[in-house]
Amino acid sequence: MLHKKLIIYTDGGARGNPGPAGIGAVIYSENKKKLAEVSEYIGKATNNQAEYRAIIAGIEKAKEIGALELQFFLDSELAVKQLNREYKVKNKELAPLFVRVYNATLGFKKVTFTHVRREFNKEADKLANKAMDKGTC
Repeated sequence: MLHKKLIIYTDGGARGNPGPAGIGAVIYSENKKKLAEVSEYIGKATNNQAEYRAIIAGIEKAKEIGALELQFFLDSELAVKQLNREYKVKNKELAPLFVRVYNATLGFKKVTFTHVRREFNKEADKLANKAMDKGTC
């Protein structure tokens, strides 16, 4: 079933920076029905690398589900400003991840990235922390 728009909350984090890292993503239909979630340990990474990897995982899951538009919400102001072209990507480790996000979004009609405060991103945060717990056990 093709969805017109998917709403995606993502979060990535690392214990230590860099350190054991995890990503989380929650995908909803337009009418707020939860369709999928991602919780994955990604090994050693920085917080910002994990944020980007969470976005990539969200896009990949959205492609599996099928959608024309993606509306992302994340609590990383840096990633949002970079993806919205307000900031340049100067970090050499983040640049290839930025390009991966950009390329992955090309198949969609519209993709937006919006910053939300951490308290509005609790579910994705919980999934990222669950993934980090797996890696640090």
